Amino acid sequence: MPPDFDRKVIALLLALPPGRVTTYGALAEQAGYPRHSRHVGRLLSHLPDGVSVPWFRVLGAGGRISRPGSEQADWQRLLLEEDGVELSAAGKVDLRRYGWPDAHFCSKKL
Repeated sequence: MPPDFDRKVIALLLALPPGRVTTYGALAEQAGYPRHSRHVGRLLSHLPDGVSVPWFRVLGAGGRISRPGSEQADWQRLLLEEDGVELSAAGKVDLRRYGWPDAHFCSKKL
């Protein structure tokens, strides 16, 4: 990926307000790289030590926590709940209510 990909994704993630979430695909699209959701996931999973971004606000397609049942998923759920985001028992977030930016999720079929 071009070097500006990382910079754009991190900047968007830092702009994501508390209590709101986005998806890997939406973040990639907003950064100008549609269909590169896996690259967003890879970037977030390989953040260098000392880089503090709200990674937990990024969900899989449809508003689901990735890798349900793992320690990472449990940690993400806890952080989201502390952030004021409600999740279903299956770990799904209502993107119409919590999705950011609003226009992105309102214009897409979920």
